[in-house]
Amino acid sequence: MINHNEEVDVLGTPQRATESSLATLPLSNQFAPARPIRNGHLQTIVGTMLTGASLRDFPATVPHRVSVSEGDHVVLNDDCPSDWQRGDSVVLLLHGLSGCHGSGYMMRIARKLVQQNVRAFRMDHRGCGAAEGLAKNPYHAGRIDDLHRAIAFIEEQCPGSPISVVGFSLSGNLLLRYLGDQSFDHSRGLFRAVAVCPPIDLKHCVQQLERSRAGQRYDWYFTRRLIEQVSGSLQWRDDVPLAKAKRLPRGLYAFDEMFTAPASGFQSADDYYAFASAQPYISQIRVPTTILAAADDPLVSTEPFAQLDLPPSVTLCLTRHGGHLGFVARRSNDADRRWMDWRVMEWLLT
Repeated sequence: MINHNEEVDVLGTPQRATESSLATLPLSNQFAPARPIRNGHLQTIVGTMLTGASLRDFPATVPHRVSVSEGDHVVLNDDCPSDWQRGDSVVLLLHGLSGCHGSGYMMRIARKLVQQNVRAFRMDHRGCGAAEGLAKNPYHAGRIDDLHRAIAFIEEQCPGSPISVVGFSLSGNLLLRYLGDQSFDHSRGLFRAVAVCPPIDLKHCVQQLERSRAGQRYDWYFTRRLIEQVSGSLQWRDDVPLAKAKRLPRGLYAFDEMFTAPASGFQSADDYYAFASAQPYISQIRVPTTILAAADDPLVSTEPFAQLDLPPSVTLCLTRHGGHLGFVARRSNDADRRWMDWRVMEWLLT
């Protein structure tokens, strides 16, 4: 793990980044990818396909509806260990774009937490998972007030417990954006935070996807899933450009321009990205926070990390390999090959 104050040798230029600015970032060799899946694309795909957890691995999950703005609701799926007591640790898990509480990484890490007697809340953002049909307004990377209300709800349910938060992908950005926004009265119960593969400069990340054929495939995949998610749902709006479009958007920028921004009160996709991107806020974070990212992530460009002014409270762990939420490792001292899971556990609990 790399702290901004430490002197670390630059071990080489990451596979995906050729810009000299990114080459100045120190890289960690902590993660050793499984030999057959060293490539970032394979790490991403294999990491998604091998979920590694199922509902039978959990105690009885209790869903809690939490009221947010505009009459909408999110859902916190509560996995409480049988031996958990008031004052014991709590972790809130936040899924990524087009994910939900049942996403593989959410379920795997929640299971590991429960086995350590940590109470886990897996949050479904507006319109996602168990929150489908409970919101008229879409989830996006700037819904920081939703996170604030979720943490307040957990404080009421678990008085005296230290609360840690883990955000994956788009929610990693959301978490960092929230923690760095000093207009919020952040809970004193916030203990630690981890952001995994966060796109801290949203516009830069969507532009990077558009610049390669592989990136365009990911771009279209997520755009198609988002269109399917909002079509016919309570979130659909007849007054947004997407409703009148003769051709469906094939990329996230166009989708955000035609749907997310106008449906959420932003003037444009650029306006939305400027508000929601965490990069300008990270220097203001005071809660002990770790950011995990991979230089070969095919979805989230790591170039913006080179421009960060990290405060003492924030540590960046940038690995050579790992893809996007992949980090499928060679056999090691960990109980399984899910290197990301075990590092998140370490950063939260030790």
